Amino acid sequence: MDPVRDAISSYDLGEITLATLCSHTSLQIFHGAREEGFKTLGLAIGTIPKYYDAYPKAKPDDFLIVDSHLDVLKHAAELRDRNAILIPHGSLVEYLGADNFLDLDVPTYGNRRVLQWESDRQKSREWLEGAGVSMPRVVRDPRDIKSPVIVKYHGAKGGRGFFIASDYADFVKGIQPDAEYTIQEFILGTRFYFHYFYSPIAQNGYRLSKGALEMLGIDRRLEANVDEIYRAGHVAFEPTFVVTGNIPVVLREKLLEPVFDMGRRVVEKSIELFGGMIGPFCLETIVTDALEFKVFEVSARLVAGTNLYPMGSPYSDYIYDTMSCGRRIALEIRNAARSNQLEEVLS
Repeated sequence: MDPVRDAISSYDLGEITLATLCSHTSLQIFHGAREEGFKTLGLAIGTIPKYYDAYPKAKPDDFLIVDSHLDVLKHAAELRDRNAILIPHGSLVEYLGADNFLDLDVPTYGNRRVLQWESDRQKSREWLEGAGVSMPRVVRDPRDIKSPVIVKYHGAKGGRGFFIASDYADFVKGIQPDAEYTIQEFILGTRFYFHYFYSPIAQNGYRLSKGALEMLGIDRRLEANVDEIYRAGHVAFEPTFVVTGNIPVVLREKLLEPVFDMGRRVVEKSIELFGGMIGPFCLETIVTDALEFKVFEVSARLVAGTNLYPMGSPYSDYIYDTMSCGRRIALEIRNAARSNQLEEVLS
């Protein structure tokens, strides 16, 4: 017996409710779901966040109060009774954990298997390198650090704890005990975060072996304090990389072709490795002064940079009218339900 598959086949398509954790990108998810005619449910930890009162168009129709993120697992049957489809985002994935997410018996948008490939930096590198995209060099042994590197911890932590090291002494000074980490060469260039959307059921657009790929927007992240450290002048500060916000970006048009090619390669490899990455994902890149893209990370779900575009971006406007990434998820679920293809986009 498979509770998820049974639920998908038994759901009343007119009563589907889109649910997510009240955090991260929930405003655009709830707003987009409402625009596509769905009911919405907010999963709130402890209490209902008051800021929803300030944004009535993005306030969920109802709330489910849980004691903790892990407590969501205990409410699977109730969520299925509500005809709920869970929409994963960065906070929900990080706080619930990839392994727990696999055990959550609630229909979920996308392919949950991708979370284990995304959260493990070694596996994600295997995936990206296998897709043929260029990546920063990895330093396996911290004793081999001979030039600037960035040390990153596993999981979606919003950059918290990341640090730059120039040699082994710097590494020892900055590393957190018992933490899983990756050491990458530090590359100078412009950071671009590309908001892709892969639909396995689309029949037109930028075609892949199955379905089609969209690029709905671009952002770059504001990080404290590295983005403002120049203000300190000659005063020495350790740079930190905690994400505090996002700003919109438009790319030189000639670079769109390699951007789509990167996305295509990553999706096609995901189909080969684990059955495919479905829906929104982000390739986090640096563009050098030679106009070469270096992909340093993949985020295989809705990312916070999409919050910039609740009414669409300069790129989504070429495809749709007023289409946020949150609404695009809802549209995909609606199209799949109407064409009897929900099992193609849910897991």
